Amino acid sequence: MAAALVTAAAVSAGIWFAAQAPDPPPLAVDPGGQAGRTITVHVAGAVVSPGVVRVAAGSRVGEAIAAAGGARPDADLARVNLAAPLADGQQLLVPAVSPDGGTGALAGDGRVHINLASVEELESLPGVGPVLAQRIVAYRTEHGPFQTIEDLLDVPGIGEGKLAALRDAVLVP
Repeated sequence: MAAALVTAAAVSAGIWFAAQAPDPPPLAVDPGGQAGRTITVHVAGAVVSPGVVRVAAGSRVGEAIAAAGGARPDADLARVNLAAPLADGQQLLVPAVSPDGGTGALAGDGRVHINLASVEELESLPGVGPVLAQRIVAYRTEHGPFQTIEDLLDVPGIGEGKLAALRDAVLVP
């Protein structure tokens, strides 16, 4: 009743007042929900301090290389997509240029280092065309370097027969 009397008195006096709500706080936008999160990445190969590094979620390959002390002078960064996004638990292999100026993907005995080879170099393997070569590179990029020759069986299009043909033509660490 008292509130009604105050309102009536204010209206009769020609005074209107409205309670204003305070402005809401600004919203922090984090579309990926990753603010403050970190991921763990294994950086190997031609970097100053190879090993496990922690970077912010959403980081790119270049940032992981920097976290590993940067690339060594012999790193072949033209063969690494520095802008590629990273995933937690990923292994990143930074290839080195061989001392003779080659890519390091071809061994002295003619075999191909499966973890270093480009699509074009993989196409030189028996029974590997551009589509399968791209699948090998895509698989390697997504899952990290091959640990054994049998890991190639996980690449779509490689079965036991194809693996037998590749066995003597490739090198895995």
